[in-house]
Parts: sequence; structure tokens; C-alpha cells
Amino acid sequence: MDSLEPRDEFDLGLEPVVGKPRDYPAGKETERHRHPTAQLLYAVEGLMLVGTERGQWVVPPTRAIWLPIGTWHQVSMVSKVRMRSIYVRGDRLEGLPADCCVLEVSPLLRELIVAAVAVGRACAPGSRDEKVMDLLLAEIGRAPVLPLSLPQPSSAALRQLCDVWLERPDDARGAAEWARELALDPRTLQRRFRRETGLSFGQWRRQARLMQALQRLACGDSVLKVALDLGYASPSAFATMFKRELGAPPSSFFAAS
Repeated sequence: MDSLEPRDEFDLGLEPVVGKPRDYPAGKETERHRHPTAQLLYAVEGLMLVGTERGQWVVPPTRAIWLPIGTWHQVSMVSKVRMRSIYVRGDRLEGLPADCCVLEVSPLLRELIVAAVAVGRACAPGSRDEKVMDLLLAEIGRAPVLPLSLPQPSSAALRQLCDVWLERPDDARGAAEWARELALDPRTLQRRFRRETGLSFGQWRRQARLMQALQRLACGDSVLKVALDLGYASPSAFATMFKRELGAPPSSFFAAS
């Protein structure tokens, strides 16, 4: 991918919340950077991959990712992206997520993001614009979290296992067989995997498949091809998993976005 310099940092001044628009072509990526504020990255259109020191997140269209203050991150544009950013000063974070997470964006939250970007940064005390920003923060705090993160293990052995599996996501071998590859007891593998990622190996694979599916569907691959390449017995089995996790079948997910 081409490299793209991150936007210059700006001074929030006295403003607790600032909205900024930015659009990118497909294939662009930011350099690794961080902000002195928390950031909500919202995809009006397009799909983003966000990498941090803790793992990787997929941000589908009309969803958002929350990045706490000082989070090192890099954003890659899988497709053309219309991005809207909300920057939140440190003294306005009460009730907001403490960790990185991908958020479902309700129609109300979407309109508040759009309104905040239109306001920019000038909010008079007690004004309508200030009330919009206050309601925006309240809605961010109550937004549902989506299972679109892929935490990376800290140990070299488990990272290698994950890298091998990501090359062959249709590999159906269970934890016991992978444990033998590492000369581990299956229960030891599961215990170490959960300790290092917060997920069981099975949960991690489901999330990895879901994230790969979103990327490939965004690039135009058919549901049938994605389902079979990711190791599902049928498109219907894949669609059932997809709808359970994201609330809509793959055939309509991007259309609904």
C-alpha cells in the first residue's frame, strides 16, 4: 500500500470535543501515530483496518472505532473511505470506553457525528452546538461493542500458530491437534491462549474469519467464495454465523450500510 502521512496534530484549545472530516482513496494507509486526545473514527463509507499494539480491528461502513488517549495506531483503507473523526479531550471521558473497541452506530449517533463535524470546534457555552456535543458523548458511551477485534498473543509460539492459521483459515483442525504441533497439552494451549488474548482459540478463529470475511466482501468477493475459502460447510452456515455476530446476513450487510 502507498504510505500516507498522518494529519498534523491540532490544538484543541478550550474545546472539549472537535469534529473533523477526511476522505481517502482505496489502498491508502496512515503512518503509525497517536493523538493527545481520545478519538472516534467513523466510516461514513468504506472499510478500514486499524492496527494497534494490542491487535487489529476491522471497521465496516457506518460503524466506528474508539481509540483511547495516546493509542498508537495505523489505519489502512481497504476500499474508498469517507472518514469522520471526533476528538475528545481528556476531561470529558467519563462514561466512555476505556479500551479500543469497534462500536455499532445508531441512526442518532450517526447524525450527531455529522452534526459535530459540521460544527467543527467553535461551541459557545450553553449553545445548541454544545448540547449536540454533550449528547454525542452520551451516545458514544452507550453504543454496543462489536466483535471485530483480533488480539495478538504475546508469546512467539502462539503468534506463529496464529500466523500459520491466518494463511489457511479453512483449516478445521481443533485445539488438540494444534496443541500437538506445539508439543503442548490441549488444556495448556487453551489456558495460555486465553491468558494472552482474552479469548479461547475457537473464539479467536471465529473473529478472525469474520474479519477476513468483511474485508473480502468489501472488495467484491461473492458470499459463496468467501464462505468456502474460510472453511464453512455451506454459504448458509457462514450466513448464520455472520448474522448472529453482526445482525444482518452478508448478502445485505453492505447494502444496509
